[in-house]
Amino acid sequence: MNHQTFTWDRSGNKIRQTERWLEGLWILVLLLAALLLLLINLDSLSLQDGKEKMVPQIAEAISRTSVDSWQWLYPTINGQPNIEPPLRPWLIATVYQIGGNNLWTPRLPGALLTAFSVPLLYGIGREIFPSRQTAIFSGLIYLTLLPVIHHGRLALVDGTVLCFIVLMIWCVLRSRRDLRWSFGVGIGLGLICLTKGLLLGLLLLTIALLFIGWDTPRLLTSVYWWSGLLLGIAPTTAWYVVGLLQPGLFPQELRGLLWTSVDTNPTSFPWYYLMLMDILVVPWILFWPYGLRLAWNNYNWGWAKLVLVWTGFYLGAIAVMLNKLPGNFGDFLPIYPALALAVGSLLTEVWNWPSHKAFPRCWSIGLSLMAIIASLLSVHFSRPEAVDWSLALICASVALTMTIVAVLVARRDLQFIVILFWGSYISLLLFVTSPYWI
Repeated sequence: MNHQTFTWDRSGNKIRQTERWLEGLWILVLLLAALLLLLINLDSLSLQDGKEKMVPQIAEAISRTSVDSWQWLYPTINGQPNIEPPLRPWLIATVYQIGGNNLWTPRLPGALLTAFSVPLLYGIGREIFPSRQTAIFSGLIYLTLLPVIHHGRLALVDGTVLCFIVLMIWCVLRSRRDLRWSFGVGIGLGLICLTKGLLLGLLLLTIALLFIGWDTPRLLTSVYWWSGLLLGIAPTTAWYVVGLLQPGLFPQELRGLLWTSVDTNPTSFPWYYLMLMDILVVPWILFWPYGLRLAWNNYNWGWAKLVLVWTGFYLGAIAVMLNKLPGNFGDFLPIYPALALAVGSLLTEVWNWPSHKAFPRCWSIGLSLMAIIASLLSVHFSRPEAVDWSLALICASVALTMTIVAVLVARRDLQFIVILFWGSYISLLLFVTSPYWI
């Protein structure tokens, strides 16, 4: 009896050690793959006009002052109060003090945080999916989304706030088992508000509360959970309150500070941005409707509740606020983690489909159209009179990937998933090493 117990314990410990080793390995692989895409060739192109140049100027000004200076707490522009949340200037100013004022330093904080959001999304998958495979698929999909990589490489708030959103949702999921993680929820929420304003913070808090109310309603009546949330967001609350109490510190544009994530533009309509989103998230946009349908059919599962609430409420909020629409495409980035989770669950379902079940015909048709368009563009950029080998090579990589995947889908070969991940990553790598990534 003792011998059997000892053998069982040793075997169980070995299994747990193997599990921890695999977990750490996947986290490391995803992080290194993200760092390569987000850091390589980062200083090859100059900063864009507009906010990518404005905020580094603020950061450079405050980096020349003492850390305990009021200028660090409430940055100014040419002596005038800044109407944007301060976290991005703080991060860039810190990098300036460490690495100097170089072309890559304004982009480094956002790129690093975007890279860390990839293993964090994998962590979300491990919290809500029963298998590691689905979490891996979701992390790889998120890693190969063009808007995530593109915006993460710029000296803008988009990649930074995306990391804090994923961090907040991860803490929400972990708080279902351990109430102490509600403190992390408050920290993530506060970082979102200090990066892109209160409106986005309120949207994400509403999504979190709707999910908890549907999935784990007992947390909404837990004093400990709310105490941790309020304690975590206390520093951000103090920053806003102190700023409001100081006369003359915030100008008339205080509304811009509080709601800076949204630009007033009553003449535009979100369908333009939705169309642009469809173009930039190929090929995953082909699978997204099926992932949402899978979530709808499994609405009693935690992952499906999160995907449906996240997707439905955020897109619904954008559609309703017709007089306060996103002023740039980056405002659609918060929806992409939910997209990755939905498609990741779908690909796992496809991986386990019975052998007689056929794939949707629109997958092979859509992939074939992408391959044809990419091939035509590759030929266009290879013309002798206007040759551009960088763009030609990128388009050729996309065309080859989509062609192979379309054939494998038509033959119902599950290896199309592996080829799609690998080809998308290589195409993105060619893109970020080209002179056109910006």
